[in-house]
Amino acid sequence: MDSVTESKLVSLTSQILSPMESTKSDLDWFTDRNIISFIVQVISLVSSMDLDLQPKPESEFMSLTTQIISLLHSIDLDSQPKMLSDLVLFISQKNFEHFDFSFTFSRTLVLEPEPAIMSLIFQIFSLVISMNRKRGKFISLCPQAFIRLSNGEFDVFEAISYSIDSKWECLPLNWKTYWPTREDITYFRCRNCEGRNHKEYNKAPVEIKHSLHRKHSLQLVLLCEENYTRVCYCCDEDLRRMFYYCPPCDFALNFVCAKKEAILYIDQPKWHEHTLALFLRKTSLTCNICALSHSRCPLYMCPPCDFVIHKSCISLPRVIRISRHLHRIAFTPSFDQGDWSCGVCRTKIDNDYGGYACTKGCLYAAHSKCATRSNVWDGQELEGEPEDIEEEVLPPFLKISDGIIQHFSHQHHHLRLDENTGRDYDENKQCQACITPIYFGNFYSCMQCDFIVHEECAKLPRKIYHPIHPHLLSLVGGYDGVISYYKDKCSACTGLCKGGFFYECGKEGCNFILHVQCATISEPLVHESHIHPLFLTSKPGEKRHCSVCERSAETFNCIECDFVLCFACSILPQKVRYKHDKHTLTLSYGKETSTMTSWCEICEEKINLQKRYYMCDEYCCVTLHINCLLGDLYMRPGSSWVTPGYKVSVLPNNHHMSRSVCSICAKHCSQNVVYQCSGLIFCSRRCAMLAGMRKQRRDRKNIY
Repeated sequence: MDSVTESKLVSLTSQILSPMESTKSDLDWFTDRNIISFIVQVISLVSSMDLDLQPKPESEFMSLTTQIISLLHSIDLDSQPKMLSDLVLFISQKNFEHFDFSFTFSRTLVLEPEPAIMSLIFQIFSLVISMNRKRGKFISLCPQAFIRLSNGEFDVFEAISYSIDSKWECLPLNWKTYWPTREDITYFRCRNCEGRNHKEYNKAPVEIKHSLHRKHSLQLVLLCEENYTRVCYCCDEDLRRMFYYCPPCDFALNFVCAKKEAILYIDQPKWHEHTLALFLRKTSLTCNICALSHSRCPLYMCPPCDFVIHKSCISLPRVIRISRHLHRIAFTPSFDQGDWSCGVCRTKIDNDYGGYACTKGCLYAAHSKCATRSNVWDGQELEGEPEDIEEEVLPPFLKISDGIIQHFSHQHHHLRLDENTGRDYDENKQCQACITPIYFGNFYSCMQCDFIVHEECAKLPRKIYHPIHPHLLSLVGGYDGVISYYKDKCSACTGLCKGGFFYECGKEGCNFILHVQCATISEPLVHESHIHPLFLTSKPGEKRHCSVCERSAETFNCIECDFVLCFACSILPQKVRYKHDKHTLTLSYGKETSTMTSWCEICEEKINLQKRYYMCDEYCCVTLHINCLLGDLYMRPGSSWVTPGYKVSVLPNNHHMSRSVCSICAKHCSQNVVYQCSGLIFCSRRCAMLAGMRKQRRDRKNIY
């Protein structure tokens, strides 16, 4: 085999052995689809080799490879353990389900004595590892304890234990890499032995002394929950998965910050004309720039001027644009007399300290830290930059004549406006933009097909800024692809998105998307569920418990009391129609004090009058569960979504004399849509998901 093919084999093996980035979840390496894909490519390449044509003498890598090929050709499967026989059969097929191969391979690793083929594979892995080690510097990280965040403070709850039984578990594909500072250095943590089994590599210190915390030593620790963290004392950025920590003082430094000594004196003419000195003691002096008096990061000060600035505030911008205001806002060291309140968090601004104010003279202001939150500011410093020329945004439709338009999402046909307010309610007429029935009001319908859209939805702007995202969002008029159940979710309400129209961020690498319903509600929100107006005051990533549904989510918050309302609850329609009632139904918020028993007209089960439900406005006494009436929201017939292992199709459920029966709960499918997976019908998204999970469990069980 030529050197090109050998190089390709070595490259594929290196990719199989590549350490995992620390941002990825702790999954077993043999269930990673990318790794299995590389393994398939290796098997295909090795299978095409002709041993008679191999050059002599062979390299060590090719010698081991040819030994494996010879062993595969001569092995007697009947005399081998079942797991090894199954593995050889998988290899000979060259095309297999990744779950099947993964679990068979993992079971083969524990066979005693070790099969010859597994020994040869490990020798190849070790050889490739040694090749890669010569190309760069690796430093092993050995954290001393697990910690977790509890009520804003870290808690050391477990010393790290080590398991060094299996040599396979210490391969680089079981490592996690951290902090790519330079191309020639890789910091890694072995999840199996935490560095105890890698004496050939240099190790990062497990305990250090640092000038920012001279009182105690700092210990290298590992955070057990990646989604919940705190900020580093030095850089004010989120602490990474591994960092240095002092338990008695609850003091933490990111690994990169711990490698640098503190700078004692700095010049920052942008903020102050004199040299500033580092104040080493943790104290709560008020920062002139952000008006906060916390001690979560170092302070620099000018004692003669009584000027104080947090280290983290030094990098604040002078002029910015945020999603909460039409104009640019600029830093001001103080505010004029008057009662100023922050346009982001809605609390009072101290006039004697710095903040941001509108450059056009609007009475808009914001705290320094609020204006620079990642969910409102795009990170761009605009000082000295010319104002952007307003880009002409295309209208959502062209007017053809009175009542007739051509909409951008349906350009091949014209739409006609229907203003008939006396029409009968038809539950099968569904807006293609918001995927809800046409309850009331005007709508446009296609003059040649079944396309229909609310008049309000037809007027949705093509470009918007939304208060919870810093970038410009574009309206997408429909999506014909397969929806990913875990990726294509609305960033506000977390419901499945892309069934109808949606707004998406066009910035590369940003996956922010919004239902049109979530995109068109903003602050202040005056909602029937609460007496006070509600505002979007949550910090980036903050999830509060909705006072109505009690789920943790992005919320509108009351600044007068503790009430919060999630997006999913805020966009539920207040007024709806029901096909068996000629009157309007209103959403009730469980404030009824009646002792009478009410029953749902659809499922015929009791209604809890202390919870939300729909009720007739008139004398009919019709009451309905929300889910019974609305079903799974935003599910468009003809769409489909996938999760790992199975695909679900959404089908109409309104063209049959009798409703289908769900294959999971055995109830009649009462919604306007049903779900189909593997030829079976399900009444709801929940039942379809349950069926998919059961299928996955059966598939895994069959492997064993």
